[in-house]
Amino acid sequence: MGFLYESEEEIDAVVRGFETCTTPGDDFHHREHLVVAVCYLQTLSTRDAVAKMRGGLLRFLKHHGEDTGKYSEEVTVFWMEQAAAQLREIGSQASVLTKCNHVIDALAGVRSPTQG
Repeated sequence: MGFLYESEEEIDAVVRGFETCTTPGDDFHHREHLVVAVCYLQTLSTRDAVAKMRGGLLRFLKHHGEDTGKYSEEVTVFWMEQAAAQLREIGSQASVLTKCNHVIDALAGVRSPTQG
């Protein structure tokens, strides 16, 4: 098990930093992507969560001067679907902290379609 979050405040800070682009680009890794995915999937359908994530990722890349060609719809949809499946497994009554840590732990060894 890798690094897990200890408070909902940490979760909120990850989402806020992503949405406001205040998180440095080099500090937004797979784990942080999954946290944002979990938070979006709590209140949105998978399709709507993917759309919100797409917009956020493209804005984040632009803000940090990165090539938006780095964005992959296939990879985003894959990870959002993986996170959604984990959330269905854990159930809606779990706290956001438990959900995020569960998804991070469950998906740590999963490879995306582009990783082969």
